[in-house]
Amino acid sequence: MRKICIINQKGGAGKTTTSINLAAGLSRNDKKVLMIDMDPQGNIGTSLHLDSDKDIHDLLVENADPAECIRPLAKNLDILSSKETLTKSDAILSRKENSQFVLSEKLKKLKGYDYVIIDASPSLSILNQNALVYADEAFIPVPTDYLGYDALGKMIQAILTINHVFGSETKVTKIVPTMYDKRNKICNEFLDKLRNKYYDILAEPIRVNAKLKEAPKFGKSIFSHDKKSRGAKDYMQLVKSVINDEKKMKSLTEEVMKESVKAASVSAS
Repeated sequence: MRKICIINQKGGAGKTTTSINLAAGLSRNDKKVLMIDMDPQGNIGTSLHLDSDKDIHDLLVENADPAECIRPLAKNLDILSSKETLTKSDAILSRKENSQFVLSEKLKKLKGYDYVIIDASPSLSILNQNALVYADEAFIPVPTDYLGYDALGKMIQAILTINHVFGSETKVTKIVPTMYDKRNKICNEFLDKLRNKYYDILAEPIRVNAKLKEAPKFGKSIFSHDKKSRGAKDYMQLVKSVINDEKKMKSLTEEVMKESVKAASVSAS
């Protein structure tokens, strides 16, 4: 099970759009996905026109069972939503000992999913610290402009700091350029900078697309709203790259295991 936190301290980077469409795209590729909204603004619920009796606040603070809070959304796709009560969660958790590990503890028995996709708020709150400690990977959506590029470096450093302080091992495995307009000189300049510095983990850019802005009005992912749009094509390309990374990681793991067995055999002889 891959646990991926979609995060950036900078607001307006496309975190919720990326979370929704990555989760929806993976589910359309026969992956069982749980999407978790860790943002007190509850933008996933707003974007998908959702309402639920129990949510992430009840899980973290009210000792609700995960099964009570997780609801089915579509084929292969479940959601653990949030609303404004999550703001209280942050304040309550901050007074608890080892508060950064609450989400990990609550979901330690979670099974049956190929992916957990977490939409984090634009901050480094206790809630986001929980998300990063729980996650194995971080994807950082980055607007292709000066402020986006500047915020990226700060976000990577923040993740490294959280790993050091709490003993977690969250790795930045994907940087997703967003709001890219090839006609814009600034977009091209900063996409080139991203390619030069982060070429090994950089996704193809998500282009500016009106359909991506329209989709939340209709409570849909981009694939349900307009599967032929540029937004759908770009996010499906991201989905395919994530699945391909899964295959690469499996190959690397198998290679490491083979080398370990080989080394053990040599040592024994």
